[in-house]
Amino acid sequence: MTSSDKTSSEQQQSIDPPVFAKIRQMKRGSYDRDLAYEILDTGLIAHCGFIHENRPMIIPMAYARIGNRLYIHGASTTRIIKANSAGVPASATVTLIDGLVVARAAFHHSMNYRCAVVHGTARLVEEPREQVRALAAITDHLLPGRWNECRQMLPKEHKATGVLSLEIEHVSTKVRTGGPVDDSEDLGTDVWAGIVPITEALGQPLTAPEVPDHTPLPPSISAARRKFA
Repeated sequence: MTSSDKTSSEQQQSIDPPVFAKIRQMKRGSYDRDLAYEILDTGLIAHCGFIHENRPMIIPMAYARIGNRLYIHGASTTRIIKANSAGVPASATVTLIDGLVVARAAFHHSMNYRCAVVHGTARLVEEPREQVRALAAITDHLLPGRWNECRQMLPKEHKATGVLSLEIEHVSTKVRTGGPVDDSEDLGTDVWAGIVPITEALGQPLTAPEVPDHTPLPPSISAARRKFA
C-alpha cells in the first residue's frame, strides 16, 4: 500500500466507521487522527478493553504510540497479554482532565476534557526487535530518553515481559472546553459557578535507597517534567 493509498484508507475509515466506532453525538466529537494522536502522546495511562471468558475487562496500562499502533506491555502471564495474543478485537481510551465545570444547577455540572478512543486488533509481539522498540517507546513515553540511561534487558526479563500491538484501525475524539452552560433563569443568582482547573505535574524526585550520594538526576527526569508540565 502506498502512502497516498494509506491516507485515503484512513480518511475513509474516519468518514464511515463501523457502528461500534461511531460517535453518538458529534457536538464535541471528531474523527481527527492528528488530534487523537496528540491526546495519545500526551497521556500517561490507557484503559484497555478486551473480552476474557465472555466477560468485558478494562485494565489501566502504560503504553506508547508508534505510527498507527499502540503498544502496551505487562507480565507475559497476565490475562490481557495471554487473552489477546492471537489477534483479537480490542479497544483503548486515553482521557486528559482539564477542569471541573461548576454550574449553578447540579444538572449542568461537567468536566473539561480531551479523550481519544481507539478500536483495532491486538496481537502479541513476537519479533524480538519489534518488542525491544516497543519497550523502549513505552519507557521513553513516560521518561523521554530513559531507555538509554538504563542497563540492557536481561534474557529472563524479555521472557517475562509480554508486549501487545494494537493496530489503530478506527479512532475518535471527544473534547469539552469552556464554562458552565446554565439555564437562562439561573443566571444572575448568587450561586457560584465557574471552572476549577486541574493540572498535572511531576513532583520532586525521591532518590531510592543505595543510590550513591554523588549520583545526579538523569536528564530523562527533566525531560519528563517538561513534557507533562
